[in-house]
Amino acid sequence: MFVPVILSGGSGTRLWPLSRKSHPKQFIDLLAGDTLFQETIKRLPKNSLDPIIVCNEQHRFLAAEQLRELGIDSTNIILEPEGRNTAPAITIAALRALKLHDDPIILVLSADHIISNKEGFKQSLQEAIKKAEEDKLVVFGVKPSRPETGYGYIHYGASLDSKKTFNVENFVEKPSVDLAVKYLSSGKYLWNSGIFMFKASKIISEIKKFHPEIYKNCLASCSEEIHDLDFIRLDSRNFLKNPNISIDYAVMERTVDAVVVELNSQWNDVGSWSGFWDALDKDKNNNILIGDILTRSVNRSLIRNSSKRTICVNNIEDIVIIDTPDALLVSSMESSQEVKEIVEILKNDGDERVNNHQKEYRPWGYFDSIDSGLGYKVKRIFVKPGSKLSLQKHSRRAEHWVVIKGIARVTCGKTEFDLRENESTFIPKGKLHRLENCTNDDLEIIEIQTGDYLGEDDIIRIEDDYDRHK
Repeated sequence: MFVPVILSGGSGTRLWPLSRKSHPKQFIDLLAGDTLFQETIKRLPKNSLDPIIVCNEQHRFLAAEQLRELGIDSTNIILEPEGRNTAPAITIAALRALKLHDDPIILVLSADHIISNKEGFKQSLQEAIKKAEEDKLVVFGVKPSRPETGYGYIHYGASLDSKKTFNVENFVEKPSVDLAVKYLSSGKYLWNSGIFMFKASKIISEIKKFHPEIYKNCLASCSEEIHDLDFIRLDSRNFLKNPNISIDYAVMERTVDAVVVELNSQWNDVGSWSGFWDALDKDKNNNILIGDILTRSVNRSLIRNSSKRTICVNNIEDIVIIDTPDALLVSSMESSQEVKEIVEILKNDGDERVNNHQKEYRPWGYFDSIDSGLGYKVKRIFVKPGSKLSLQKHSRRAEHWVVIKGIARVTCGKTEFDLRENESTFIPKGKLHRLENCTNDDLEIIEIQTGDYLGEDDIIRIEDDYDRHK
């Protein structure tokens, strides 16, 4: 048995417009089913111990809700005050694992990988467990299928007690095309998957050896942790002293105990839309089509439609089309890695579509931005049964609420009352207010905001069930 550690950070900007800062690729149903985060959990063997999740504060409710959808009520969701790469994150998780169990083996996984052969994956885990029990630090390698320049490589040496387990000669950075071709033809290199397995005590020992300051800072951060609902909040003052460094640089490239197990499965880190296309099964025309799509003479393309309109595509090939309710991406397959540069342009222009979707999820439900213009914004707000928004006020906007489904419990100043379907109320600027759903049915309202500033940061929370910052 082992403790899975799921690293759930990252923003996935190369998968824009579906992946955005507030709702990145690991928490989106890219496959029109479970999210990548949920798929990562579901591929684990049933006898593995409860997972430890490491994510940032902004995504904590996404992680908790998606675990609950899988029937997991985890109290091991660790919130990083700020991303410091994988070495501090893994150190924190290993310290947590040692606190919960007697020196367990931990399996470190990223939440945004696609691994197609679950049985082959489990077989590889069994190979790795044997080496981890011998105090080896295991990295999982993937047999290259092409001269990929976007991945790191592992140069491996002699095989050990398995045809799939080898000594590590050295790690290699993302290579040039010429070097990648040489690596592929040599048959002595594997892609570095970023998946690891080792005893918790062993990785802590190696961190102490090579980066004692990381161990010191993480230990101090854990010693002052605060438990809040499903979450573990680390002491930010100590955690932020950590360097921004990966576990590869910090330990794996320096230790004498590294071994590599070849992953007995197809693997893809879904780093771009072309990677997404490469990872999944295609139709007879080598297309991946998701959503309401009509094609004619289309080949080797990826088309994903999450809007309400039909996409009709005629006589093209090697193209990516990603449609969302508020943004459309059209790119050649070859250039899909460059989507990140488009996101940078939008970010520099202050475009909110870099950060937020039209539909934004919250722990109490979600809101859907319907329309906006000078001095106004219209939202459809959905509140789950038994949930409520924070007791709050706004300094620069007023709000009009109309109930379209269910019964709304409204607090406005010192007054509390219920609104039913087709009834409305007005929340003046600066007035303390709250929206609740006290029933067992869904609540939907239309909210019309008016004012000179309508940003999401114009909010002062007085009381909040979810301990969000004011």
